[in-house]
Amino acid sequence: MKGSSRSKRASGAVLPVIAGLFLASGLIRFGDGTAQALAQELQEMTGPAGDSGTDGGHDTATDPCPPPADIADLLEALKTRAAELDAREAALNDRAATLDIAGEEIAQQMASLQAAEDSLKSTLALADQAAENDVARLTAVYESMKPEEASALFAQMDPEFAAGFLGRMRPDLAAAVMSGLEPNVAYSISVILAGRNARAPKE
Repeated sequence: MKGSSRSKRASGAVLPVIAGLFLASGLIRFGDGTAQALAQELQEMTGPAGDSGTDGGHDTATDPCPPPADIADLLEALKTRAAELDAREAALNDRAATLDIAGEEIAQQMASLQAAEDSLKSTLALADQAAENDVARLTAVYESMKPEEASALFAQMDPEFAAGFLGRMRPDLAAAVMSGLEPNVAYSISVILAGRNARAPKE
């Protein structure tokens, strides 16, 4: 019984080999195209066991591969840093725009102040010219008065004020007025006039 079982198993193992040899010789005789077609059909009949290139129709080459944890952390840190830089750049742009607006406002205020200063200078110049004209007219009036009348009027003035007019008058008319003043008044006016002449610029 044991011998017969072994012979049956041996014959069962040899038969597929012999069948494969006959099949291979027949494929060679059929030619390239037919041989390839029969080989493909035979491969399909044998099932997925002989297919080493596929895994149940699932292509692993197209599956996305997640990055390692350390690279993922680095990418996240770079993304966070980029967001911070964008926010800082936006803040700097806002600050630059604010400074530009402030600079324009300051420039406008400076222009307004300069215009006000120029207007004030013009007003003061007009006032000085008007005062000069008034003093010139008063000086002409005092020169046209009689010496004794002018002396009585100058005696009532402050010596500084009187010296201002006498310094503008013609020398002969000023001397006539000075001669009609009290000696102490005439002396005070003379001191003031001498001091002004001493401070006057000399060539």
